[in-house]
Amino acid sequence: MEGLPRAATRPQIEDAAEALAQLADDIRILLETQVKTTNMSANESQNERHIQNSNPEPLIDLEPAFQESRAGEPIVLHQGPKKGPELVFPLGMVLDACPDIIDYARGGISHWRDLLAAASVVRSALGVSPSAWEEAQTVLGEKSAAIVMAAILQRGNAITSAGGYLRELTRKAQANAFSIGPMLMALIAARQKRRA
Repeated sequence: MEGLPRAATRPQIEDAAEALAQLADDIRILLETQVKTTNMSANESQNERHIQNSNPEPLIDLEPAFQESRAGEPIVLHQGPKKGPELVFPLGMVLDACPDIIDYARGGISHWRDLLAAASVVRSALGVSPSAWEEAQTVLGEKSAAIVMAAILQRGNAITSAGGYLRELTRKAQANAFSIGPMLMALIAARQKRRA
């Protein structure tokens, strides 16, 4: 981030404040994710792997062997007042895993609001019904639903029905049987493998 000029205008100051707030959010999320990774017990990890691998015919394998490595810590999903606030991964990590969504954003993606707007455009382009999108946002949270939509776009060739797949992931999230971290890590690993 560049420094502000001495005679900064109000819009320049507001932009800088927004960039700093986003940076603070990203740092907080990384720290919370690290704490959760450190505090997880072995039993919880084993139970999570069992639940996620119990489906004999998954729609698509977005969560391969990263469960064992814990390389991507799952987002804590929320549904209602009992659970805490939605936790998301850093925007840069999402864009590294799902760069195709950038093509759907006006002027690129530099803030979460840009990703949310692009995900809404992608939803329409992929033919996902408004009801499936609304349900995903309610169960996953706005940012997490946008991340999932970006992942669906990224794996578009392997998914025959984006709306059906989104509904299935939403159903799994309601049962606490889906986490976004391993999905993102799998997409990043796939991109790195193609580059190598």
